[in-house]
Amino acid sequence: MEAAFFRSRNPPISALQSEEKDVSPLIEFKHVSKTYPNGVKGLKDVSLKFEQGEFVAIIGLSGAGKSTLIRTINRMIDITEGELTVDGTDVMKLSGKSLRKFRRKIGMIFQSFNLVTRATALKNVLTSMVPDMSFLRVLLGLFTKEQKLAALSSLDKVGILDKAYIRCDQLSGGQQQRVALARTLNQNPSIILADEPVAALDPVTAHQVMADFKRINEEMGITILINIHHVDLALGYAQRVVGIRAGEIVYDGPSSEVTQEILDSIYNGSAVPQAGGN
Repeated sequence: MEAAFFRSRNPPISALQSEEKDVSPLIEFKHVSKTYPNGVKGLKDVSLKFEQGEFVAIIGLSGAGKSTLIRTINRMIDITEGELTVDGTDVMKLSGKSLRKFRRKIGMIFQSFNLVTRATALKNVLTSMVPDMSFLRVLLGLFTKEQKLAALSSLDKVGILDKAYIRCDQLSGGQQQRVALARTLNQNPSIILADEPVAALDPVTAHQVMADFKRINEEMGITILINIHHVDLALGYAQRVVGIRAGEIVYDGPSSEVTQEILDSIYNGSAVPQAGGN
């Protein structure tokens, strides 16, 4: 069962500070490294812990290892050294059916949206249910009333219920990203990993989508790890920031404590990217 891999979602971490301190972290990297076949070091001796209900932004230069870090969590990328556990499960020991079940509880959102643009927003959200359906029902596109209502509810949670029956190629970039977020919510994840989800959006829309992430984190208690290019968005919406440079963690702490000196260390003195707008 899926529950074997993930605990029930809890309130955001800020509401857990008075709870027992010996609860194991939801995600833990222990001396994790990743070396690609060409010899490039994607991660170098990374040790991190992420608790249930956190909203964490991962920042750094392009090629620093941000995408590698979050993609190891759902085994899109395999680590080469160390140990990575999610809710106590060593992800490198999973394979086949157990790995597929494990991934069902981890939502993944990409910059490119990955939507079927000729299909409606509703049909795109319904695709999140396909892994749990029989081949015949998938082949015929037979979704139950309950499944359709759940998908509509997911669209409502991101404020685009009125776009349910509109083809995605007729939606704006921000609306398409919200469809992708609704599709992820519809699979009822315990964790959402977002890889540059607002990089292709204009500043105003980027702020709106980041506000959606923050609200979902606070209201639903879903752990969100977001790899993000724009530092002002990271500091403005996430509770915690992880700064990575050349595969190494150079900062891990509250977003409110990030200084220019820390940013200079993360970005190695380069200009710090900003989204602007609001």
